Amino acid sequence: MSIGVSIFLIAVGAILKFAVTVQNPEGFDLNAIGVILMIVGAIGLFISLLWASRAAPFGTWGRRETVVHERDVL
Repeated sequence: MSIGVSIFLIAVGAILKFAVTVQNPEGFDLNAIGVILMIVGAIGLFISLLWASRAAPFGTWGRRETVVHERDVL
């Protein structure tokens, strides 16, 4: 899931949770679906950002560096 899809899910979930009112809710609750979409979007955004930071060539997070010191032999 990309960052854009995650933000889209969060936005759709927020619209369903806060902006949509249903007069006669039968079958399923749009508020609950909105909360679920926001949670899934937030998890996806976190994973996408974590993945992007690990794959970045300029970052040092997640990389290990091994230093080998050689002794001078006469």
